[in-house]
Amino acid sequence: MASTPSPSGSSLTPPEIPFELHVANREKLLKSIRLHLSDSSRPLQGFVLLQGGEEQNRYCTDHTELFRQESYFAYLFGVREPGFYGAIDIATGNSILFAPRLPAEYAVWLGEIKSLSYFKERYMVSMIYYTDEIAQVLCDQYGESGKPLLFLLHGLNTDSDNFSKPAEFQGKEKFETDLTTLHPILTECRVLKSDLELALIQFANDISSEAHIEVMRKTRVKMKEYQLESMFLHHTYMYGGCRHCSYTCICATGGNGAVLHYGHAAAPNERILEDGDMALLDMGAEYHFYGSDITCSFPVNGKFTSDQALIYNAVLEAHNAVISSMKPGVNWIDMHKLAEKTILESLKKGCILVGDVDDMMAKRLGAVFMPHGLGHFMGIDTHDPGGFLKNLQRMERPKEPGLKSLRTIRDLKEGMVITVEPGCYFIDALLSPALESSNTCKFFNHETIGRFKSFGGVRIESDLHVTANGCKNMTKVPRETWEIEAVMSGAPWPLEKTSTNAANGKG
Repeated sequence: MASTPSPSGSSLTPPEIPFELHVANREKLLKSIRLHLSDSSRPLQGFVLLQGGEEQNRYCTDHTELFRQESYFAYLFGVREPGFYGAIDIATGNSILFAPRLPAEYAVWLGEIKSLSYFKERYMVSMIYYTDEIAQVLCDQYGESGKPLLFLLHGLNTDSDNFSKPAEFQGKEKFETDLTTLHPILTECRVLKSDLELALIQFANDISSEAHIEVMRKTRVKMKEYQLESMFLHHTYMYGGCRHCSYTCICATGGNGAVLHYGHAAAPNERILEDGDMALLDMGAEYHFYGSDITCSFPVNGKFTSDQALIYNAVLEAHNAVISSMKPGVNWIDMHKLAEKTILESLKKGCILVGDVDDMMAKRLGAVFMPHGLGHFMGIDTHDPGGFLKNLQRMERPKEPGLKSLRTIRDLKEGMVITVEPGCYFIDALLSPALESSNTCKFFNHETIGRFKSFGGVRIESDLHVTANGCKNMTKVPRETWEIEAVMSGAPWPLEKTSTNAANGKG
């Protein structure tokens, strides 16, 4: 749990990495693919074969970028080194790793050349060979006449519209290949998390929550946005051992808060924080491949204005309403619409909007203020796959504004980890057309809306584990306005009961 940092700077210690997690992931896949083959009256034979990631150089230079393993390979084998392949024998259940055969000079420049037995023991596989032995080993393991069948990974990532890469290796022509079976089965395995996976996601949330609080405490007017990013990266690496982030940090202040994916190379977190700004910080650390995705919004001077509190509480009410409604069987489109409606109702109460909220919903006005989806699956990838699987019902992506940005439209299931991240933004590219449209202009209080043109935005994002009867919030940061103000003025977190009662006006 995230708590008041100790004198050492953190209350947390990075946990030991349980490689049993990847053994369990392989067993889960084996069970699923065997069931699929049985139901299809196909023999329980063949090999699942995945190719791990390769190191990449920066363009034509000899600068090697920091390697991060391909996610499906990481899920099944947990291998941190580049250049590996991995196989699972469907008939026997044996797992086989193939390591690159390294040249002798590797030991001079990059360190000890590990033995095959080291990798076999570390990654808890049945067998270990070199990558130049793949064809021979798999043919020997098959031991029958005819070409062995390889189940290769090939399928669409519905977030990126990119396809996963099937394994390529010398001698591939000696095998039959199946490019359609593996991807949907393995993707669905990743959707429901085991207890060991949840523990790593929880640690990534804990260290990231602690880092967000540290940034909140140290934020000052006249700082640069990148200083907030730097504090987060330092804390999660220094105290959490998190060398990788789940994604590029978004450190938006003032009007930049209306830029949904701010922080990229063309907008690199470089604005000076001004008195009266809201900050929107979307940052999450990754630990042993498993990530977190947390957004905190707060006033950079530590005190909410009435307008800031209005927008913030509109989003917070949506965030809390969704979390209170989440449980297995609930549909994610319904949760998105609940968040939209809650925000619109708050904006009407705040005299920013006028008219009937149901009419606003019918005209998709909610998408003007929240153009992105409510949330996404999370695990080894920030946007974990499985949101739109072809073999599930109602998998056609909606076409309406806002809804078309949803990364999943599935019913919730126990074991899913999904973000809840409602937001309210004042994006000129969306507001101006809505103010001029005959369908939507009637809903705006034109005198009031002008105050918010340069407001930016508010997003509140937590990571939720769907449980048997509801959900568990894995993110532990101040959310209420009075909690944020207390922490930014130096109060410990979690707040002590006496300070909590005082802040709520209770004796």
